[in-house]
Amino acid sequence: MTYLYKAYKLKKSLDLSKITVLRDTREKNPFPLSSFKTQPATLTTGDYSILGLENEVAIERKSLQDLIGCVGKDRARFDREVQRLLAYKTRAVIVEGGWGEIELSSYRGKVHPNSVIGSICGWNASGLPVILAGNRERANRLCENILAVAAKRRYAEIVRFLGEVA
Repeated sequence: MTYLYKAYKLKKSLDLSKITVLRDTREKNPFPLSSFKTQPATLTTGDYSILGLENEVAIERKSLQDLIGCVGKDRARFDREVQRLLAYKTRAVIVEGGWGEIELSSYRGKVHPNSVIGSICGWNASGLPVILAGNRERANRLCENILAVAAKRRYAEIVRFLGEVA
């Protein structure tokens, strides 16, 4: 009975200050994600998730140079990561670079821009959103927004479910 009583006391919307974002311990250049509390964790895949939703939310951060490596020499490793990410309800790769940089080959390496663009299109077509944010600050904001939307949606599902059970 206490469980149902607590369900009735749930607020209609989630207070974002209550969300704890998990940052993978292997992340070398983490986003500040100043809108949330953060804590380090060893994630199965991705660089960011939400405490309590680790099996539903995975966001991978990439610099443009990292992305180029994923198309080139690290392709097999990244393909395995893509397969893991596809198992998550909310997933994305957020790149700290833009289309213009790719089209102009503004990166180190011999990977042709058409290969990079084709790979991005292929990942998107397979169901993995690859978001070219343009710069680090925008990438951080997009990551915060995706995490917030995922948490709010899951919270709303729980509130609806508990309302139906009561």
